[in-house]
Amino acid sequence: MRAAVYYNNQDIRIEARPVPLIGPGELLIRVEAAGICGSDVIEWYRIGKAPLVLGHEIAGVVEEAGEGVEVYKKGDRVVCAHHVPCGNCHYCLNSHETTCDTLRKTNFDPGGFCEYLRLAAINVSRGVFPLAGNVSFEEATFVEPLACILRGQRLAGFKPGQSVVVLGSGIAGLLHIKLARAQGASSIIAADINGYRLKAAERYGANITVRADEYSPDILRKLSNGRLADLVIVTTGAVTAIAQALESVERGGTILFFAPMRQSDRIPIAFNTLFWRNEITLTSSYAGGPDDYRQALKLITDRKIIVSDMITHRFNLAEISLGFQLVARAKNSVKVVIYPQR
Repeated sequence: MRAAVYYNNQDIRIEARPVPLIGPGELLIRVEAAGICGSDVIEWYRIGKAPLVLGHEIAGVVEEAGEGVEVYKKGDRVVCAHHVPCGNCHYCLNSHETTCDTLRKTNFDPGGFCEYLRLAAINVSRGVFPLAGNVSFEEATFVEPLACILRGQRLAGFKPGQSVVVLGSGIAGLLHIKLARAQGASSIIAADINGYRLKAAERYGANITVRADEYSPDILRKLSNGRLADLVIVTTGAVTAIAQALESVERGGTILFFAPMRQSDRIPIAFNTLFWRNEITLTSSYAGGPDDYRQALKLITDRKIIVSDMITHRFNLAEISLGFQLVARAKNSVKVVIYPQR
């Protein structure tokens, strides 16, 4: 089979790999669509593991079912989770499934940017979700990122009627805007350095958009009768955005850190001024658990969250380098989808 092997953002090679062999309890998935995630192009995060086959936002068809698999059969349309929790450890039993050691060790074999992948038995039992006929494969690639968004807003304690600021309007920020709007946010302000993405934020539900280098908490106060934001969501690792978040949260509010910083970056905090007596919560979220996947798939299936309008570019597997360049440049694209069978 063909696989797109990542060496770095500028070097992705189409190589021949054997079709994975499956064992008892496993599935062989024919990958029909795979989204490029913003994390796929974070080079400092990926380069140490190269060469490897990336791709974790996938949908496809069951090509073969291993011995003992009774729920799924050849031809079933499915969306699959690359990471799955054990369900029994301290973290899982305390609703922190995405910090589970098992989740951090599970993955696709070899990855989503290839024609076929093997799902281990634990992924089959905890991370496969049937697709309804009204959901296309390309729409289903949004289940994983939307699951992450759902988990983030849930951990941040989002409530209808809250005011929201989203710092960073890439695909994660835009999905946060869509979800916050669907869940009843009173107002949403989006910031980014890219005008293309700010226009997308307007389309997807932001009340006000502003260039990040022109952003000021005063904008919030004018919109909310002098108040700051109940929830600030940071979807970029830029140090300036994190500093803006700390200045933008209202008393009793929450900041959700949704993106990694460079490992060497540090943020000084004026603790007394910002936090003492203000009851501000700082939290983070990582990935999505099985229930997040189910809820995300239902939102897409029921058309409560429309995702098809977010796809700006479609490429076959041989053109994947073009897709990586678009996502890495973060300029004139929203969602890039790869079709491994083409």
